[in-house]
Amino acid sequence: MNKVYIGLGSNVGDREKFLLDAIELLESNKDIHVVKKSPVYETPPVEYEDQDDFLNMAIEVSTSLTSIELLNVCQAIEEKLERVREFKNGPRTVDLDILLFNTENRDLDRLRIPHPRLQQRAFVLVPLFDIAPDLVMPDSGKHIEDLINNISTKELNGVVKWEG
Repeated sequence: MNKVYIGLGSNVGDREKFLLDAIELLESNKDIHVVKKSPVYETPPVEYEDQDDFLNMAIEVSTSLTSIELLNVCQAIEEKLERVREFKNGPRTVDLDILLFNTENRDLDRLRIPHPRLQQRAFVLVPLFDIAPDLVMPDSGKHIEDLINNISTKELNGVVKWEG
């Protein structure tokens, strides 16, 4: 079985419902088992800032699928939950990003593992740390706690546990 970490985000409509629906749809696939879920965090948008705040979380899954097969499942879930890709980093009902897949390092047209910019994004690292505090990045060999310590205080303070 493959050990995978997936980042989830939403900033359109009922954000929490979109995250929960995405997890439910992942769990409905017989080849995917959700092992752990982080708390949900509310975070400001990054890069394109003229949009609503996000809810973000991370999950660990166990799957017999390959990384490309899992990507196809994730993209089908995004489509089912009516994600519209108007422009890069724009608003979205749900975003499912494969962050890590075992210890693979891949650079394909459709998929890069580890996820690009994973190591610089507080909204990814903080929830990932919640479910995998001993994680070591396969590409850099850096411990997740060290990566978090390299994030600016301003960005870290923007990642706030969401109480719903």
